[in-house]
This record gives sequence, structure tokens and C-alpha cells, in this order.
Amino acid sequence: MVDVFARRLQVQERMTHEILHSIDDTLKPLGVAVVIEAAHMCMMMRGVQKQNSVTTTSAFTGAFRNIETRNEFLSLITAKLR
Repeated sequence: MVDVFARRLQVQERMTHEILHSIDDTLKPLGVAVVIEAAHMCMMMRGVQKQNSVTTTSAFTGAFRNIETRNEFLSLITAKLR
């Protein structure tokens, strides 16, 4: 699903929300959490010119709007990245 949305010319924030709504509309779960960490070639090659620049966006709905649930989710995925 990410590949489908990533092929479109758009900003990362909009893509994050489109993925969230697609999952939510299709599966109708109690909540959806989407976190996208992406490297942008345009930032590396021109403009900012920062190598290894990574931008992170997130979107939450349903049960993940509860701060405790959201924090637990974020701590779990942060632990996996280390």
C-alpha cells in the first residue's frame, strides 16, 4: 500500500494521512497508527543538501488518540529501531 501512495507526486504528510484513511476505510479497525520515516532525494541533492536527511510523519485515529495507547505504540516502534 505504501508503494502505491509513494509513487504519486505529493508531500509526505498527505501520504501519511492517505495511508491512514485507506487502512481505516478498508479494515474498519478500532484504531490506526501510521508512522512514516522517509529519506527525500530532493533534500539530499538540492536545496537543503543534507546527506542522510530523514523526515518522520505520523497520524493516528480511533484508539490511538488515547495518549497512553499512542505512547505505548511509539515506545514499541522506537525500541525496534534501536
